[in-house]
Amino acid sequence: MDDDNRTARWERRAGIPLGIASLLFLSSYAVRVLGAGLPEVVLDLALAVLYGSWALFIVDYLVRWRLSGEGPGFVHRHWLDSLVVVLPLLRPVRIVRAYDALQDRRQGEPRLHLQARVMLYAGLSSTLLGLSAALAVYHYEHAAPGASIRTFGDALWWAVSTLSTVGYGDAVPVTAVGRLIATLLMGCGLALLGAVTGSFSSYLMQRFARAGDDLGPPGR
Repeated sequence: MDDDNRTARWERRAGIPLGIASLLFLSSYAVRVLGAGLPEVVLDLALAVLYGSWALFIVDYLVRWRLSGEGPGFVHRHWLDSLVVVLPLLRPVRIVRAYDALQDRRQGEPRLHLQARVMLYAGLSSTLLGLSAALAVYHYEHAAPGASIRTFGDALWWAVSTLSTVGYGDAVPVTAVGRLIATLLMGCGLALLGAVTGSFSSYLMQRFARAGDDLGPPGR
């Protein structure tokens, strides 16, 4: 129990700084991918921020591993955290933890309704995940032979259609890395879409139930 308390305290304290680091990581990666014409010093600074943010993610992972007291079992029990360390472009999605940490400090102020929070989290996660995937796919695809994703606009369109599970097929990754990113994005898109649909359906059912209670039993 003490280990759980220490881990929770660490996550509350580190939530906002790590959320900022996640945005810095995504921003610096965008500069590296899209800023081909920028001065070399700017690109070097972006690379330094990129690796610095990544180092913070690794430190956070190691601290939580240590505080958990789970030993090697921590790796597979917290497989998403382990995956994020290997694929740091997924880290910005976890910025929703920063929102929780900020809410915990706002004592006495109303929190969002559960369904609204789920939809907010899903929307924010979709935006960050789609942007990360678009950057990564553009990075690996735009110069590949036979690629249909030539511009960052193409990559954004591909990310939106893939996340929404529509998949028009006009922009398709042709590299192995691009297809791996597409597979991960499709799985995340299904999960996020299911979360939003389920939460909205639950919200409607609750509203209908309350409306029925307010009307009372039908008269005879």
